[in-house]
Amino acid sequence: MATTAQRVFSSVNPATEVVVAEFPEMPPGEIEAKLSQAQAAFERISSETLSWRSERMLELARLLRRERESLSRLMTGEMGKPIAEAEAEVDKCAISCEYFAHEAGRFLADQEAPSDSPRSLVAFRPLGVVLAIMPWNYPLWQVIRFLAPALMAGNTGLLKHAPTTFGCALALEELVARAGFPQGSLAALVCGTEPVPDLIADRRVRAVTLTGSDVAGSRVAEVAGRELKKAVLELGGSDFFLVLDDADLDLAAEVGVRARFQNGGQSCIAAKRFLLQESIAEAYLERFLTRCRELTVGPPLDRSTRIGPLARADLRERIRDQVERSRGRGATVLLGGEADSGPGYFYPPTVLSGVTPEMAAFQEETFGPVAAVSTFTELEEGIRLANHPRYGLGGNLWTQDPERGVKLARHFDTGGVFVNGMTHSDARIPFGGVRRSGFGRELASFGIREFTNIQTVWRP
Repeated sequence: MATTAQRVFSSVNPATEVVVAEFPEMPPGEIEAKLSQAQAAFERISSETLSWRSERMLELARLLRRERESLSRLMTGEMGKPIAEAEAEVDKCAISCEYFAHEAGRFLADQEAPSDSPRSLVAFRPLGVVLAIMPWNYPLWQVIRFLAPALMAGNTGLLKHAPTTFGCALALEELVARAGFPQGSLAALVCGTEPVPDLIADRRVRAVTLTGSDVAGSRVAEVAGRELKKAVLELGGSDFFLVLDDADLDLAAEVGVRARFQNGGQSCIAAKRFLLQESIAEAYLERFLTRCRELTVGPPLDRSTRIGPLARADLRERIRDQVERSRGRGATVLLGGEADSGPGYFYPPTVLSGVTPEMAAFQEETFGPVAAVSTFTELEEGIRLANHPRYGLGGNLWTQDPERGVKLARHFDTGGVFVNGMTHSDARIPFGGVRRSGFGRELASFGIREFTNIQTVWRP
């Protein structure tokens, strides 16, 4: 009888197109063993004290800092992130571990709840194993963002990472165990998406979290809904960068370049659509383009590099296609727009002007170094353009009157609005979106409670 060959996942360095590692797919029996391990770890962790979990979370932060160089180079090799940005990602992971180690007690403390009882309270109990389906663009941070609060709440994580970053998944699994958490507290799977529906349906998996596309989110939500499992979905984004006529144009241009091009533009919360009030559009674009021309594209291990390669060849082709389709509908290429030949999945910083809502660069999520520029005359039109796409993750609003900005923020249908600053995630504030950008929240008190049983305790 013929046997089916075992599938092997390859990690390809996107700067050189050389295979750097190969990972044989786990057979069903090994996936079952990983899930059993995660369940056993949950039974141990949930019975321990919060201070016990806190000590191990602080040790995880120390290990992240100690292994900073090797982890950074691993990320850069697997997905092409410039090395300085990789180091910053490791630092952010360590800081967030420390934050939840120190603050989880406050977030999870019993709360008095006045009722028809002399004394009622609300308690936050752990759920169990959380299945996490994570992307490649921030291969450590995306995992820590769910894992640190989940572990501190007494849960464990079953990790299905992106196939191109299995090396990062396995490295994190090892670090969590070395920090003193039971084996299986983070159980990394090496597999495709095929086992995911059965894993969600398994009685030991109590919740699922996904960071990825809205298409993937819909599929996961469908299965989770059918199985009545809690889900948190952080999906795509087409964040606006709205510059009003009273904005500090120099600062807005400086931050705008970072907001669009960090991580090669491969970020759900990157500024993608630059909406400029007509009276300042020309002056802003001049400043913005000057700074874009200063961006260095090159090998991601070179510290002078600001933009490395895209993570995969198909991602570069998709960006190229979005630019060409937008150009075909009348957009003007002010900068870039043509990929260089040679090894590596590089694509230059690209700026499109005259972008209108029917164009691909406006409607779709552009996951790469392409900035789409549109103009508007009246504020109401700018707000309408900001809210136009089906996504609702975040946005940036620029005005020299911060109080005006805070009032205007209420008009945007997004999970976050950053006034005179760049959209970013921070362990101290909730993170997530609405509409096709998903539901639920990560980080802060809101995120740690997402994967808890919010239990009412009533007594006479």
